[in-house]
Amino acid sequence: MHLAPGSDVPARELTPVDGPPVPVPDPGRLVHLQFRRFAGCPICNLHLRSIVVRHDEIEAAGVREVVVFHSTAEELREHVGGLPFAVVGDPRKRLYAEFGVESARRALLDPRVWWTVARAAAIGTWKIVRGRERAPRLWPDGGRFGLPADFLIGGDGRLVAAKYGEHAYDQWTVDELLSLAAQAPNPSERH
Repeated sequence: MHLAPGSDVPARELTPVDGPPVPVPDPGRLVHLQFRRFAGCPICNLHLRSIVVRHDEIEAAGVREVVVFHSTAEELREHVGGLPFAVVGDPRKRLYAEFGVESARRALLDPRVWWTVARAAAIGTWKIVRGRERAPRLWPDGGRFGLPADFLIGGDGRLVAAKYGEHAYDQWTVDELLSLAAQAPNPSERH
């Protein structure tokens, strides 16, 4: 079951692999809750680089980034050191199920993702060879067929926007996220 804008997101605290617990929703700002695949996923890394490069701009727009992987916290620590946002492990995929985020073979078999797979593999291999990244596990927790999803959650717990990916690289761009954030009600006006 997919969540639609206007749905209520129950309040919780998520425990990132490093740092203090993160409230979702966050009463003071929007939360961009993104569901990625597995620790060290080359496709996910390609996308997260675009988030890192523009993280200051995202924060200035009043958005807190929270990224969920279906890997253990221990495994994630090997891959996400130095990221400027919260990274959460969900190896049992409880959050994935709650938000209706799926796995499917089309994640990698959809022709629209093939160029990205080749590009991500080339970049990832180069970084691994140079010692800048670690290789992902051959058989990652939760498998390789995870689909991405993006949720923009208002400070009042209402879902502002949602995107369920049709393939492994089908998620909001930073520009799309910033546009959605600009259209969202101001957190101070929600109370």
